Amino acid sequence: MINAGIVGLGWWGRTLVEGVFGSSKEIQFVAGSARTHTEDLKGFAKQHNFQLYSTFDDMLKHPGLDAVVLATPHSLHVPQTIAAAQAGKHVFCEKPFALHGAEAREAVKAVEKAGVTLGLGYNRRWHPEMTKLRSMIDSGELGVILHCEATMTFPNALQLKADAWRASREETPCGGLTPMGVHAVDGMIDLCGPIDEVYCQSFRRVVTVDADDTTSILFRMKEGMSGYLGTMTATGGGFSFQVYGSKGFVRLEGMTHVAGAGSEERRTRLFGTCTFKPIAGPAKVWQAEGLDVTRATLEAFARAAQGKEKFLIPTDEMVHGAAVTEAIIRSADTHLPEKVRKV
Repeated sequence: MINAGIVGLGWWGRTLVEGVFGSSKEIQFVAGSARTHTEDLKGFAKQHNFQLYSTFDDMLKHPGLDAVVLATPHSLHVPQTIAAAQAGKHVFCEKPFALHGAEAREAVKAVEKAGVTLGLGYNRRWHPEMTKLRSMIDSGELGVILHCEATMTFPNALQLKADAWRASREETPCGGLTPMGVHAVDGMIDLCGPIDEVYCQSFRRVVTVDADDTTSILFRMKEGMSGYLGTMTATGGGFSFQVYGSKGFVRLEGMTHVAGAGSEERRTRLFGTCTFKPIAGPAKVWQAEGLDVTRATLEAFARAAQGKEKFLIPTDEMVHGAAVTEAIIRSADTHLPEKVRKV
C-alpha cells in the first residue's frame, strides 16, 4: 500500500481522492494540502481520513509519506515534481505535465536522479477500449493508418469566474487544449507515434472571461498519418476519438469531465458507444466496458512505485507530449505550422 499526499483539492483533486477511498488495496491518501481551508474542505478531509496541511512543503514532511499526487495548476507541476523527487517521494502529476518540452525534460531528469517513479494522469490509456484499439492497430486489423481524429467538448468555461486560474490565458492557453484536448494528443502519440508538425487556430466566441472557447488543430505524425483535434469549452459535453485505416475505422464515443457532474460519472462514463466499420460489410457497434479510469491510473502508478510493473506512459512520451503542447501554443500565436522541437 502506497501512502500518498494530494496537492490541490479543487473538484478534480477531490475526484482523485474519491476514486480510491475505501476501495483500493494499492494506494491511499493520508495527507493533503490546499491554500485555503474552508469548512467544506475540512469536512472532506475528515470524511476521507487524511491530514490537511496549509503548504506543500509541510505536507512533504508527513510521517510515512511515500508519494505525492499533483492536482495543481500547470505552472506548478514542474517545480513541485522536482521538489517532491528531491524529497524522495514518488510523483503522480495530473495533465498536462508541462507547457514546454524543456521544462518537462528538467523534471524527468530530477525524478531519474532521485530514483523515484513518475506517473502522469492521461487516464484514458488504461481504458479497455483504448487497449483494444491499440491491439487492432498493432495487429494490422485496421490496415495502414491514415488519420486519427478527436473532438472534445464541455460547457465549463461558460461558468468560469474572472479570478479562476483556468480563466488565465497563461495557465490555460488555447482554450480546451490543456483541460481536455491533451488527452487526445496523448492518445495520438500512444497509437500513432511521435508528432512532427502542428497547425492551430484558437479564438473566443462567447465566453465572458479572457480565454478561448473554440480551438482546432491539425497534426502530421512522423510515421506519415495525419490528425485533427477540435475542442470547445462552451457547448454540450462530449468525446469522440476515431482512427481511420485502409481496412476500416474505429470510433469511440463518450463524455468529458463536465464540472458539476457526480464523481462516479466523471470517473466511469468517459467511454460509451464504440463502432468498427470495415471497408466491406456491416458495422459492429457495442457499448464500452465500464472502468473507473481514475482509480485504475492511480493504482498503476502505485504498482510502479512499488516496483511491480512499469508505468504505462514512458517518460520520453511525457516529454514529447509537452513539446507538442508547446508547438500547438506557438502555432496559435504565429498562425503558422510549427515543428515539434526535440528536447
